[in-house]
Amino acid sequence: MPSPSIVWFRDDLRLADNPALRAAVDRGEPVIGLYVLDEESPGIRPLGGAARWWLHGSLASLRDRLAERGGTLVLRRGQAEQVVRETVTDAAAGAVFWNRRYGAPEREIDAALKSGLRDEGVVVESFAASVLFEPWTVQTGAGTHFSVFSPFWRACLALSSPRAPLAEPRSIDGPAQALDTEELDDWALLPQHPDWAGGLRERWEPGEPAARRRLKEFLDEDLGGYAKARDQPAAESTSLLSPRLRWGEVSPYQVWHEATKSGSEGGRFLSELGWREFAWHTLFHAPDLATVNLRREFDAFPWPRLKPSRLEAWQRGRTGVPLVDAGMRELWHTGYMHNRVRMVAASFLIKNLLIDWRRGEEWFWETLVDADGANNPFNWQWVAGSGADAAPYFRIFNPELQAGKFDPDGTYIRRWAPEYGSDEPPQPIVDLKETRNAALAAYERVKRATRA
Repeated sequence: MPSPSIVWFRDDLRLADNPALRAAVDRGEPVIGLYVLDEESPGIRPLGGAARWWLHGSLASLRDRLAERGGTLVLRRGQAEQVVRETVTDAAAGAVFWNRRYGAPEREIDAALKSGLRDEGVVVESFAASVLFEPWTVQTGAGTHFSVFSPFWRACLALSSPRAPLAEPRSIDGPAQALDTEELDDWALLPQHPDWAGGLRERWEPGEPAARRRLKEFLDEDLGGYAKARDQPAAESTSLLSPRLRWGEVSPYQVWHEATKSGSEGGRFLSELGWREFAWHTLFHAPDLATVNLRREFDAFPWPRLKPSRLEAWQRGRTGVPLVDAGMRELWHTGYMHNRVRMVAASFLIKNLLIDWRRGEEWFWETLVDADGANNPFNWQWVAGSGADAAPYFRIFNPELQAGKFDPDGTYIRRWAPEYGSDEPPQPIVDLKETRNAALAAYERVKRATRA
């Protein structure tokens, strides 16, 4: 009797350049695709609403693409370690393959499974698929991890070039007998009452085919003007690949090699891919990145008592600050926000409203389709000044100056917050100059703690 191979899909919902899938196919036995919705294991962060919406679409696409090639996708819910073991038993599987994860709780689950299943005679192998350089391979001359991006990225570029992408299997032998699987619709990943995802459906099509189309479109049509226009939110010249990379519908290896074919024009874009790498390497070495200041001197920052009305005004795009409100409404409607506007909106929350960066990180986790465990907290800590290679705390993005520089004719603001073109636009809920001064005064406590 054949002993099937299980491919445990996680944040790699694709067929092309999927080392775990390729290893299973090459083993020559029937292949079972498995996805586990794990919202129960200790330390695993439940997905936000926008992420759950995207996951539904991406899993549906993966299921259909596997079926087209003769494969199958089994859906099961529960604690991953237990569910994977049960699936191995149900299938009488002889091998399990997966692509590596880098968060601490995920690594603990994977290590326990690998050890336990191997002791039982099951072949278990894991592969690099979601980062270009494994976190333990990039070190300073002193053998420590990097805390500043520029030397980190130089060290990465000095290593061997990332491997070439792997071809997509043309056919996949499924098991002779189907395994029990849950129904995707029963997971209730999509919003129901109310259905707030209309804007997400207008903006996005989850799934590997759409991801590959977008990569080609970006490289063919937008890359030439990327360096100049990437900070202009109305230009729509960014890659829009972040949710694709977050869910692994396209791999960083595919992006890397396709972009390098573009020569020097791809260099600036590849450094953004490097920033993503830096975030994941930082999370590997600082697993509590979403809750603990990376620079611990910021523990002394005197956050005032939260004013819920101000937090809600920011969340809903009702602050009276045009660029901030436009960005927050784009986020609410589409599950996405232009990166330049993300920085401005985050700076306003932290330094003008004096609200703890963790509150903003939690909101973005709930509302962004591209929120992942590394980049979301990493970038919030960068703006707050408490993270790796962080912007100095005294660098406070002035939303009025930022709008004048990057949305000079107001196209982006008019699209998302048209009331600012009226005769009586909303007034800011805080004074930008006064709150900037208050933020700098609060930062003095951090500097005193550092000197002490």
